[in-house]
Amino acid sequence: MRKKIIVGILLLTVFVTVLHTLWNKPTPLKHGMIDDVGHLLPTKIDRVVKGKEVEQLKKIVIDAKEQGKTVSIAGERHSQGGHTYYKDGVVIDLKTFNKVEKVDPVHKTVIVQSGATWGDIQKAINPYNLALKVTQSQEIFSVGGSLSVNAHGRDIRNHSLASTVNWFTLLTPKGKVIKVSRTENKELFPYVLGGYGLFGVILEVELQLTNNELYQVETKTMDYDKYPAYFKKNVLENKNARMHIARISVAPDSFFDKVYAINYMETSRKMSDSDKELKEDHSAFLPKLALGMSRTSDIGKDLFWQLQYSFIHSLNGSYETRNNVMRSESKFMEFDDRQDTQVLQEFFVPVDEFVSYIDEVREYLQYEHDFNLLNITIRYVEKDNETVMNYAKDDMFAFVVLIQHGKDKDSVHKASEVIQKWTDLTIKHRGTYYLPYYPYQTKQQMQSAYSRTEDFFNKKKAFDPDSVFMNTFYENYGE
Repeated sequence: MRKKIIVGILLLTVFVTVLHTLWNKPTPLKHGMIDDVGHLLPTKIDRVVKGKEVEQLKKIVIDAKEQGKTVSIAGERHSQGGHTYYKDGVVIDLKTFNKVEKVDPVHKTVIVQSGATWGDIQKAINPYNLALKVTQSQEIFSVGGSLSVNAHGRDIRNHSLASTVNWFTLLTPKGKVIKVSRTENKELFPYVLGGYGLFGVILEVELQLTNNELYQVETKTMDYDKYPAYFKKNVLENKNARMHIARISVAPDSFFDKVYAINYMETSRKMSDSDKELKEDHSAFLPKLALGMSRTSDIGKDLFWQLQYSFIHSLNGSYETRNNVMRSESKFMEFDDRQDTQVLQEFFVPVDEFVSYIDEVREYLQYEHDFNLLNITIRYVEKDNETVMNYAKDDMFAFVVLIQHGKDKDSVHKASEVIQKWTDLTIKHRGTYYLPYYPYQTKQQMQSAYSRTEDFFNKKKAFDPDSVFMNTFYENYGE
């Protein structure tokens, strides 16, 4: 009888989830408005101009400066805090500035325009058996956008994305194009990478590549307090481990108590032709449905964790190329809703702080019953000494947090309260948070997490005194 009741509840949850999705399709934006994937900051702008070639882009910047207009830079618009637009400003859409210009298989480099996606690069380099060193675990983001937030991914042997950049060209606020590297205009290198589009338009970039290796997947489930020691011994100190990702449970039955890990291990097995093929994400329906169920009930959250658990362990012993590890799980997280938004936050804490940090966050969140926490992914990021707005002040665990809440003012305020408290706990444990997301955090929290905040914004003002390049993120924190 109990099993029948559970099945009935699950079927009802599925029905309600599908009905809610159909009923709450968002209303299209009015003409002249723009927003990003978070749908929390719709803004009226002057116009969107599609980027095509360098001379055209120079003219856009010069004309905007003469007209007293601001310029913002947009790619796939997955930053969620107004980083890609500004009120009454000109938005340069770089998705059409997307050529992969040169693959050098000898030196293992690629030169690409900044509007290209990582998927575009993978299609160009895969025939040479080359792969990216660092990028997110999905191929859908633009190169320029990823450079502007200094992204990181599953690789445990390389730093953040900035470490793989040889040079880039930058369209400055004066409408000039300069080359920036560790030796040429080097003072700009650590500001533009992780600079959120505030110093100019990144036009072209040369990136370092590596071999497209074949990995064997290894999975493990454990109690949360065993994870740091497991990671150090079995992943970080294991020379065969190349990439890693983990998840901690947010299901009520195991809230913050269980972790499963996925390791990508070097293998002696020869790569077949079918291994080399770039996989496409065509299997999003079931995980997307399960995630949808987790949004609406505790039973759904428990089910989603169990489905994830079963799926992950079904991968044990399978094989995956490096390129394909960087092409996973994109469509199932898509979410468009009239009333609610699905947003990301990301927190970083030193590896040795993991257990005490989890204990404090769990203790706080278990009483925040209205805070709809959907998923937490764990990654590892090596210390970064190269960029000014550096989120990895030490070797860090990154917690990528997926949240859902209403778009109304009260819901956003409530989410802000919870996330600000979570941020305080993170800073208490010598941690930081990631800046590409909705601006829940205060200016004081930003200054506490990023010791060179004042230096960063002073450099912006000195390099661009007329604020030609502008976005809502800068308005919230820099002015």
